[in-house]
Amino acid sequence: MEEQKNKEDNTPKVTGIGGIFFFSDNPKETKDWYAKNLGFEMSAWGTTSFESRNLNNPDEVESLQWSPFKQGDEYFSPSKKEFMINYRVQNIEGLIEKLKENGVIILDEIASYDYGKFIHIMDAEGNKIELWEPK
Repeated sequence: MEEQKNKEDNTPKVTGIGGIFFFSDNPKETKDWYAKNLGFEMSAWGTTSFESRNLNNPDEVESLQWSPFKQGDEYFSPSKKEFMINYRVQNIEGLIEKLKENGVIILDEIASYDYGKFIHIMDAEGNKIELWEPK
């Protein structure tokens, strides 16, 4: 039994929120306002100032990406909503297989970058969701 506890849980699932993206009429002014008034440290994409610890691995620091996008940005397509949530996941390949079995709309193929793997899906309400498995 002890051996099972030490094995890493690789269940295909969401483990947290990786980002919050939303439309803005003027993303630069929005970022400037949040920096000036709420102390957000900004980059070209927004901020990753929201850090937390992984409960299952306290030495691991996780961050949340906060990003305003220009109203109507195609990155949110085909969703007509004004926001998109990025969910941090584990075992993205297994999760995509599960989602396909459940008839979930998969919008693209898994893309790999230095900072992890990404794929986009649609939920039942027409919200585009970004799934991210960090490296």
